[in-house]
Amino acid sequence: MKSTVKIGEGKISGYVSVFLGILSFLSVLCFKYPAWLTTPEFREVYTGASMKMLLTAVIIASFFFAVLSFLLSKQKKWALYGILICIVTIVLGGFNVEPSVVAKKSVHLGLDWLLLDLFLMAVVFIPIEMVFPKRADQSKFHDEWRTDLVYFVISHLLVQFFGAITQQPAALFFGWMGLAGLQAYIQSLPFLVELFIAFFVADLFQYWTHRVFHTHVFLWRFHSIHHSTENMDWLAGSRTHFVDIFVTRSMAFIPLYVFGFSTLTFNVYIIFMAIHAVLIHANTKIEFGFLKYIFATPQYHHWHHCIESEHYGKNFATIFPFIDKIFGTYYLPKNEQEWPVGTGVTEAQYPKGYIKQAIYPFTKSPFDTNLNMEEPSKSKR
Repeated sequence: MKSTVKIGEGKISGYVSVFLGILSFLSVLCFKYPAWLTTPEFREVYTGASMKMLLTAVIIASFFFAVLSFLLSKQKKWALYGILICIVTIVLGGFNVEPSVVAKKSVHLGLDWLLLDLFLMAVVFIPIEMVFPKRADQSKFHDEWRTDLVYFVISHLLVQFFGAITQQPAALFFGWMGLAGLQAYIQSLPFLVELFIAFFVADLFQYWTHRVFHTHVFLWRFHSIHHSTENMDWLAGSRTHFVDIFVTRSMAFIPLYVFGFSTLTFNVYIIFMAIHAVLIHANTKIEFGFLKYIFATPQYHHWHHCIESEHYGKNFATIFPFIDKIFGTYYLPKNEQEWPVGTGVTEAQYPKGYIKQAIYPFTKSPFDTNLNMEEPSKSKR
């Protein structure tokens, strides 16, 4: 689907103004109700003062793009929406908010994590997809972008919930072991060594978890929701069923819990994965040279989502392609310009919308269709 939005018409600046305005408005709420809307663990990564400066800059940028849209666009509604949101945000104290200490509560929403990650990912990846698109004909506002955005929002808002439940299996099965000695040794290692071990063991566990989801019909019903997208872009990686999230994150947390990596290592891992997961799904044809043999790239992961049956069951690793090489599931064409013809699941029709997709795996019989899995003897995948 080709986009009807063109540069110079004022629509893009209008959309940007509204987007930034909504972010700034919700950020003010985070400042006013930090105990309910901010994540205590995440607040240790950034400072309230730095977020106040960023908030001021975003409000000014939102107003600037609104004025620009008003001057360029024949339709003034998006510019007016942007200006209105800016005014409301300023009236609520957008320029005068004061950061405060966040008291830990048993229940909270990760609104701060959502806003900051959404802002940074949009600022980085939307320009990349516009300038270096793999599919130039793919609209930024394809039919299911709202669904993928809902997945993004829910997974971030419920970061506390997902974090708590995914830690439980590791604590339950390994908490009784005397791990203090091993954990002390790991934390005594040079930082880069500790970081590599964390990346490797977590990716190894994720590799086998990911592969099991592809080779077992019952689990594939949940994971196939992630593969159902036909529009690979920076939001596509967020489309993951909550059962898939629970199992995959639980398995990745096991080695992180057992080895007891330092807080710094754990935070670096989380930040890297947040960015890298967006990158490998992005609609970009950027070539990474020799790095494609070290880290998973968009081309590498797009082949995992491909509709070409001869390449099913490849590229399960999330970070390191050499793990796929070790277990015989690596595929990357020699031609750096060769990409899949398309992505998605061709053997089944998936419902549209977050709620319907969440319910679908519980209602669909795994034997009603030829599923898109790894082993051709079981199905086409």
